[in-house]
Amino acid sequence: MSEYTYEKDADGIVTVTFDAQDKSANTMTFAWLDAMEEMIERLKAEEGLAGVVLASAKKTFFAGGDLDFMLNSNQTAQEMYDYVERNKAPFRAMEKLPVPFVAAINGAALGGGYEICLACDHRIVVADPKAVVGLPEVTLGVLPGAGGVCRMVAMLGLEAALPLLAEGKQLRPDAALKAGMVDAIVEAQDQLIPVAKDWIKANPKAGTKPWDKKGFKYPGGDATAPNVRMAAAMAPTMLYGKTRGLMPAPEKIVDIAVNSMRMGFDSALRAESRGLVALLRSPEAKAAIKTFFFGMQAVKSGKIRPEGAPTKFKNAAVLGAGMMGAGIAWAQAYKGLETVLKDVSVENAEKGKAYSNTLADKRIKRKRMTQERKDGLLDLITPTDKDADYKGADIIVEAVFEDINLKEKVIKESFEMLADDGIYGSNTSSLPISVLAEFCPDPSRFIGLHFFSPVDKMKIVEIICGKKTSQETLRKAYDYVAQIGYMPIVVNDSRGFFTSRVFATYLDEGLALMQDGVSPVAIERAGWKAGMPVGPLAVHDEVSMELTRKAWETHKELDERLGENSAFGKDNAATRHIGHAMVDLGRRGRKDSAGFYDYHADGTKTLWPELSQFVVEDRDVSIEDAVDRLIYRQVIETLRCLDEGVLNTETEANIGSIFAIGFPPHTGGALQFIHGKTKDVFLARAAELAEKYGARFVVPEGAIAKMFDAEQKAA
Repeated sequence: MSEYTYEKDADGIVTVTFDAQDKSANTMTFAWLDAMEEMIERLKAEEGLAGVVLASAKKTFFAGGDLDFMLNSNQTAQEMYDYVERNKAPFRAMEKLPVPFVAAINGAALGGGYEICLACDHRIVVADPKAVVGLPEVTLGVLPGAGGVCRMVAMLGLEAALPLLAEGKQLRPDAALKAGMVDAIVEAQDQLIPVAKDWIKANPKAGTKPWDKKGFKYPGGDATAPNVRMAAAMAPTMLYGKTRGLMPAPEKIVDIAVNSMRMGFDSALRAESRGLVALLRSPEAKAAIKTFFFGMQAVKSGKIRPEGAPTKFKNAAVLGAGMMGAGIAWAQAYKGLETVLKDVSVENAEKGKAYSNTLADKRIKRKRMTQERKDGLLDLITPTDKDADYKGADIIVEAVFEDINLKEKVIKESFEMLADDGIYGSNTSSLPISVLAEFCPDPSRFIGLHFFSPVDKMKIVEIICGKKTSQETLRKAYDYVAQIGYMPIVVNDSRGFFTSRVFATYLDEGLALMQDGVSPVAIERAGWKAGMPVGPLAVHDEVSMELTRKAWETHKELDERLGENSAFGKDNAATRHIGHAMVDLGRRGRKDSAGFYDYHADGTKTLWPELSQFVVEDRDVSIEDAVDRLIYRQVIETLRCLDEGVLNTETEANIGSIFAIGFPPHTGGALQFIHGKTKDVFLARAAELAEKYGARFVVPEGAIAKMFDAEQKAA
């Protein structure tokens, strides 16, 4: 068969090497399934069979299930159940064969790939950090449906298995060995099969799974053990604290894991299949698969990158050693990029470099970095106050304060330091790239690179193309972002671009709710119920309302400078009214220990009791309306960005909204949210909100049509 090779040695050991035809990775396609069924029959008929080694001819061991089929199939629930049962049947057949199976794991074995390993009697992995194992299905809104839940619980016990299943952890070899997910590690790939065969020879009777033996007991206790009963009782409450009841997959995994211990193994496998089918039909699973699998795959594969030869950057300069500049310097050095960190004084630049020292020390403490690695990273960062020290840089990233006059000065003074084929990026969060580009002699080499704070944790960059930015510059910027290990999304120039525009609506609507008489506690609760990471009032305090007001004043100054009325943030009236008043009251945010919250010496915070002064009218807003107002404002602004051409693709809108501004991940992103609701339901609810609360909820005419037209063309 074309999906695998089959070799039997003189000792009666068969090595099956998965090698999917015309594919870069092995996946559970129908061709693979046919091959697996054929392979099982061949093994059953094999005379003198002593054992089986499962290996891979690809860089990875096995990539998992056919998500495209599962997402887009029009099968009935029964047909999908039958499909799932057929997929997992070969694994059970492996367990029933009276010879030992060994998985020789040469690379990543995730999802269905690791479920193959679970059906084996022994698992050996190569000592390669890329050879991760795990069951990440929960992150895609589903569960491991090829025996993963049942076998993990039977192999490790409920208490050990639940965190791995419900959180979708992916473990490197050492951690996997410690967790019991693999049984041995070899140093080199060419040792995998010989060591696997040696184990089979030493354990010829190891072909029966523990759960198929009479008197089997679950590790850590069976379903009636006090510790297991306590874990089962506590799990739903702990999960709710993390998922807020918005993600059904973790709850379904816990349910099946617990109940698998209360029934026969084959019955548990069937219950697992029913659970997977139920989740596959949920909007949360469809959203997660579309965004977190196919969307991320499109971005990481360079599908949205301009064509052309890849660029490898050798050195870079970061201008401004404040919080953002220091973070960017860390990100570059962490990936081995030589970096000059420049500020107005060497002392300031040294402080910026010290930030990397602090981050490295934290990693050392958590055993995620060695002292040698830290020393090498810090050696790559050169603090300076002289422009000449970065002359000939492949890329310059300007990260000074969001002040157009300051940026004009810095850009004019530093652009000439670029290499002849270098590019210049500005880490602005809202100032028009096309305007900033006019401060340099070659606007075609100028582009926006909007990092997010804190840079070491927010691994996404919004790349902004100005009117004169060349495709070559965009391609190089895309390669730069990928080189430092961040996720690029590409947008076009406008005030606030995409992320800042949309995020501002969330913050503004929180204050609009306050004006409408919603209590501060209920506002923060609405943000929590919606699935946002933090309530809007807490975010205002973190961002600082003084910075918000300065941004407003900067755009007002820019309008005067350009002789135009951009109407930037025209719908964010509540922010102007309340936010500016809070600054005048000296309550600028967390840094001042006073904002919408009071910050106490013991580290706690409480909402400021005087916020009722900002109520304009008590409109008796329901919690359902409050939640929808926070979400629909963001979705409608995202639609505006798509309609105006700021956004290029729905994929980037969804990924950017989740990873850059914290849009609820269970929705799949700001535009996928519309698909989850369905177009008609979304439009009806938006119209209802517009009638009750104002024109900011009016969906731009033609925007929905444009979104669905673009999707049909892409299909």
